Amino acid sequence: MKILVFQHLRVEHSGIFAAFWREAGHSEHVVELDEGEGIPDLENFDMLAVMGGPMDVWQEEAHPWLKPEKAAIRRWVRELKRPYLGICLGHQLLADALGGKVGLMKAPEVGLATVELTQAGRTDRLFAGIGPDIETLQWHGAEVSVLPEGGECLAANLACPIQALRVGERAYGFQYHMEITDRTVGDWSEIPEYAASLEQALGAEEAARLAQTVAPHLPVFRKTASRINDNFFAAIGG
Repeated sequence: MKILVFQHLRVEHSGIFAAFWREAGHSEHVVELDEGEGIPDLENFDMLAVMGGPMDVWQEEAHPWLKPEKAAIRRWVRELKRPYLGICLGHQLLADALGGKVGLMKAPEVGLATVELTQAGRTDRLFAGIGPDIETLQWHGAEVSVLPEGGECLAANLACPIQALRVGERAYGFQYHMEITDRTVGDWSEIPEYAASLEQALGAEEAARLAQTVAPHLPVFRKTASRINDNFFAAIGG
């Protein structure tokens, strides 16, 4: 499959999924929207993956490329009806582009956290063999507060009631991060916006050792990401 990837920050990429895709023979075409790269003809791609970033979905004046990105997501899901995978900002953009609502949380959710599959999530083929409780890495200060038309909540926790969602049969969004590698926490900690939310959520001492805290959990994260990836491609026929 030809996979189109929208990135909003160089260090927030498809991570471990890129390795899975290469191993399966899929190709990845990355568009760095924050660096001014244009969106190519959507018709040439089979799947769209939209990654995270430090900006918010409503910051269209500061980041004017958000408007054409949302339009592309809307066309991809509603008109082309092709497979979509969104993570963090990509999850929020899916909801926003299709008429849902995204807003600031009362407090950022950063660090290790557990999410629980909803009844819809427990029966969704994407989560076959997973859950019902899933260990995750969180790093966000905004959340989907209202689902778009046709959207269904698949996972939740007390901090954020919409941790995963599906729109239609082939578009999925995840607020939490499954794509991480052993470099992720270190790379993201150097981004000012992420460093600020990290310290606000965890305090200076815990923030400084987050990479060490996360490291023992990486094998479980990879196993879950691998299963989600396999289930996703089985569901879309890729």
